[in-house]
Amino acid sequence: MEEAIEKARILIEALPYIRSFRDKIVVVKLGGSAMDSGDALDTVLQDIVFMETVGMRPILVHGGGPEISKEMKRRGLKPKFVKGHRVTDAETIDIVADVLRNKINPDIVSRIKKLGGMAEGVTNEDGKTLRARKKTIVVDGEEIDLGFVGEMVGVDCGLLFNLCLRGVVPVIAPVAADETGQKLNVQADSVAAFIASQLRPEKIVFLSDTHGIRTDPNDPESFASSLSEQELAELIEKGIIDGGMLPKVEGCLLALQAGVTKAHIIDGRIPHALLLEIFTDKGIGTQIVQ
Repeated sequence: MEEAIEKARILIEALPYIRSFRDKIVVVKLGGSAMDSGDALDTVLQDIVFMETVGMRPILVHGGGPEISKEMKRRGLKPKFVKGHRVTDAETIDIVADVLRNKINPDIVSRIKKLGGMAEGVTNEDGKTLRARKKTIVVDGEEIDLGFVGEMVGVDCGLLFNLCLRGVVPVIAPVAADETGQKLNVQADSVAAFIASQLRPEKIVFLSDTHGIRTDPNDPESFASSLSEQELAELIEKGIIDGGMLPKVEGCLLALQAGVTKAHIIDGRIPHALLLEIFTDKGIGTQIVQ
């Protein structure tokens, strides 16, 4: 009886959030440890199916870095990164597109359908859904050519809106194209943030390998439950936020500046982390607010 009462209490706690978020778009970036095993992935996708079932409109953007690196090594290529960006030559971009479009994306779509949801892969085969331009970065005053690496400049919002209105979860592979149709490798964090900046969803959520953002890099318990844009800017300036966390934080800031209400960084290793962050009072990660 006590267990049943506790379940009812949890449902009642979630009720105002379910009402508030009904018909609202939420962009979710899936990567890191949440994709390391089938069981962990299915747990996240169960949350996605739940969100869609109660009337939310999730849009899922997935990564695939470890699988891409594994396939490169299998073909005798050595992955190379500059400031978190994969150096992508002609052979590598074909591997990136093949792994993301033909392996990871259809697997996620299939898993969502097996869990009772509706999903459709968005893989940009025609080069029109995700548009980008070639990206370069500057290191120690020198401009570095990363190859076929891009930064987002456009997205087909109508396609994503229509899928959401039909109750279908768009599952997006981060392979963009330039104006000539050339495939470009774009960080999944950046794709998710750009989509959020254009669609202005209720929330954007990044699944990470940590419980959120630390305010003290030497203190593993210094995770912040909530931060403002100004506080984030100070943490970046001090070098406290760097490495793989930096693109996620920059994505959060881009989304907030475009009018998104809240951004979240949560630990994808925690079972049902999405539901706990969205549908409970306390949440479990770091929320970032304007």
